[in-house]
Amino acid sequence: MKRRALVLALTLASTFTLAGCASTGMDGTRQFTENFARDTYGATISSDSSAARANVDALLGQPLSADDAVRLALTLSPQFQAMLADQAAQSAAAAQKGRLPNPVFTFERLVKKHDGEVELDIGRMLSVSLLEFIYLPSRLRTADAMQQQVRLASAAHVVEAATNARQAWVRAVAAEQALVYFQQVMDAAEASAELAKRMYQAGNFSKLQRARQQAFYAEATAQLARAKQTAVSTREALNRTLGLNSAQAAQLKLPARLPDLPNSAKPESVIAQKALDQRLDVRLAVAELETLAARQGFTRTQSVMNALHLTGIRISETGEPVKKGYELEIGIPIFDLGDATRSQAAQQVKAAQFRVAQTGLAAESALREQYAAWRTAYDYALHYRDEVVPLKKLIADEMLLQYNGMLIGVFDLLTGTRDQIGSIIAAIDAQRDFWLADAALDATLLGKPVMAPLPSAAAVAAGGDAGGH
Repeated sequence: MKRRALVLALTLASTFTLAGCASTGMDGTRQFTENFARDTYGATISSDSSAARANVDALLGQPLSADDAVRLALTLSPQFQAMLADQAAQSAAAAQKGRLPNPVFTFERLVKKHDGEVELDIGRMLSVSLLEFIYLPSRLRTADAMQQQVRLASAAHVVEAATNARQAWVRAVAAEQALVYFQQVMDAAEASAELAKRMYQAGNFSKLQRARQQAFYAEATAQLARAKQTAVSTREALNRTLGLNSAQAAQLKLPARLPDLPNSAKPESVIAQKALDQRLDVRLAVAELETLAARQGFTRTQSVMNALHLTGIRISETGEPVKKGYELEIGIPIFDLGDATRSQAAQQVKAAQFRVAQTGLAAESALREQYAAWRTAYDYALHYRDEVVPLKKLIADEMLLQYNGMLIGVFDLLTGTRDQIGSIIAAIDAQRDFWLADAALDATLLGKPVMAPLPSAAAVAAGGDAGGH
């Protein structure tokens, strides 16, 4: 008797220990996300609001770099914090899958009156599902696989939030940098228009000549207004991405210009060196397959035997000895043999296997495509920096020499100045597109594909036309 009690106690203790492992999964998911953010982006995900505020004040006290923008987004953004809470909820749901259901205690009290006498019957029953104990290892394996899915999904959200922050920072800095040059175009056009007006009034300019200069001025005015709005829009988009309130947004200072282009392009071998099985999207597809495979074993057994309950019974009746016993409830598979359930589980696993294969193919393709976009953006920006801008500057310098020698007029000189400034604005746009593609490539290498489209032909043409006004 004592031996049976000891065996039962040890069995229950080991069962509760296994079930308790599920509770550690939630903490492990949070730790995994924090470690990934720290190792990948040097960011600390803190739930301490006071520590977060101190970190924000320190970062906003100086011109914000792209890396600091990522750290702010992962520390402060309510959208990102909401994602963390959603992932924590999913982690808790996964942990719940690995826990045993509570025993059910039933109490009944029956009163019977007969010939003026009162008889009292009291029944006490404690029921447990034996199948849940049998299936517990399978449930724990399923819960662990689900936790892995949640962790990888959290890491993918970290990559997405970091990429959005970096790209928003690039757009905001580029817009403010370009605004300076749009103002210079405006100043040159205004000077041309004013001079043309005076020369027309003096009779030295035709109406057509004056109208051309006035048209340049009108277009420059419209371009400046649009550039100002773009600077405001991109800055506010950055504020939203980082999660800055009004006071913090007022503190935000951005660098005067984008970072310089890298001295050399990344070799294409960076794609070949990236292990596809380490990408988040591939690992997430594999984790889904493991979850369904773990669940399939549980489903296969449960489809045949879906009920096995053991109930301990103790009945007390007035004037009668106490009755003790047990009740065993077994489900009999007669009408539902479970074949449909088993087939469903098998097909889900098969579909997940194909999704893993497709994810691998898509990952390889996305890497090649994004690298091509990155390399094109790099070459395009390099071409503007090393070819177009220096040539426009050379032309402007030569025109200044000719003007000083009285070989050309002031309007030719101003036109050359506008051409030079327009090429600088186009170079800034090309540099912006490169850094957007660079952020997208980094995200794609980690396994969260983000495509940064290149400028359209119309945008390129518009950039070239800007210098001709």
